[in-house]
Amino acid sequence: MSKILIVEDNEMNRDMLSRRLQRKGFEVVMAVDGQAGVDMATAESPDLVLMDLSLPVMDGWEATRHLKADEATRNIPVIALTAHAMQGDEQKALEAGCDDYDTKPVNFSRLLEKINKYLA
Repeated sequence: MSKILIVEDNEMNRDMLSRRLQRKGFEVVMAVDGQAGVDMATAESPDLVLMDLSLPVMDGWEATRHLKADEATRNIPVIALTAHAMQGDEQKALEAGCDDYDTKPVNFSRLLEKINKYLA
């Protein structure tokens, strides 16, 4: 069973995503801010991270930079999951080290395709 770390400060988004992913057979762990996400990724070694970009304590761009700079976590795929859908936001997320990018509100079938691509 693949483990997915959801880094998301919005409780409704965390709840919805975690329940849908668990129903698809994934183990889910969660963090509510960027620093907790970095700490959780180091402790839990997830197979993939869903990273909100607008987070308290440390934003998702910085959290992703930390993950990609650390030997222990650099190979974990990170999918930016964000309401930042302005021109240039996807490029900014990819430059921070995200492997992919998806927008909110979440299109679950599209997100699931991306998750399965990275876990294949």
